[in-house]
Amino acid sequence: MPTDALLLNCIDYRLTAATERYMAEHGMAGKYDQLVLAGASLATKNDKFPAWGTTFWDHVQVAIDLHHIHKIVVMDHRDCGAYKVILGKDLAADPKEELAVHAARMHSLKADIAKKYPNLEVELLLMGLDGKVETVA
Repeated sequence: MPTDALLLNCIDYRLTAATERYMAEHGMAGKYDQLVLAGASLATKNDKFPAWGTTFWDHVQVAIDLHHIHKIVVMDHRDCGAYKVILGKDLAADPKEELAVHAARMHSLKADIAKKYPNLEVELLLMGLDGKVETVA
């Protein structure tokens, strides 16, 4: 089976089953590589853990070289502890602000991916703790 995508998601154990289920329901079971970094999109560019960004880009290149991926799926989630640790603010109390902050980080990453890999498609998703996923436009 060909590998279609690289999934970037968070380390949060509360969402592993929901993430797998979402990918399977969208026809991606067995068709994606997975890179798990605390904070997902936030991990790729932050001042507190800059090496995580290097790790992300290295894995993207390996996924391209080995599995010829054509898409990166970025899946952040609500009530993310890494966002609290790195940004110093609990965003969960204000869902609108939480969405805005995640969206800004994801759009920044999407722009960076487009610069380095203009042929890669990028999908931006935000998962709730209930497992429901919304597309970040």
